[in-house]
Amino acid sequence: DQILCYKLDAATAKLMPNDPPYAKSPPGAGPRHLTFHPNGKRVYVINELLNSVTAFDYDANAGKLTETQTIPTLPADFKGTSYCADVKVTPDGKYLYGTNRGHDSVACYSIGPDGKLTLIGIEQSRGKGPQNLAITPDGQWLLCANMPGSSVSVFKIDAATGRLKPSGEPVAHSSPSCIMM
Repeated sequence: DQILCYKLDAATAKLMPNDPPYAKSPPGAGPRHLTFHPNGKRVYVINELLNSVTAFDYDANAGKLTETQTIPTLPADFKGTSYCADVKVTPDGKYLYGTNRGHDSVACYSIGPDGKLTLIGIEQSRGKGPQNLAITPDGQWLLCANMPGSSVSVFKIDAATGRLKPSGEPVAHSSPSCIMM
């Protein structure tokens, strides 16, 4: 339940532990992936085991992460088994999306001026086991790789609300695990 922090010595291309050497995540969270906000002042970590996203303020000079919020990715009434996998922020920094494998959904959040998240909604991924997300550089489209479901779903991102609207039928693809833009 840590995010390890390192300093890069650009002259030697070597990593050295930072001081502090890690940021704590909530107990039992199982941090899996992280993404930086486009402003460079915030980091968002998706927690595989806790089914949540943790927001951190980021001090680039000190290499320090300070937790500001942890918010669930699942509906409060969900009782099944699910694990988070991926997290992405839109290029304009207004919205964040995270995957739920088991619930087979994408949690959608707005990002406030203080970096805190507000749940917009939870959209079905239109396939089994959403593994990875990609947002197009123009911020208009979100693609979701449903690895065990062997499909890629495409969603239009509503620029005003951050909500996702399915676009067409999912595209069949054998076990997609990563989408690169």
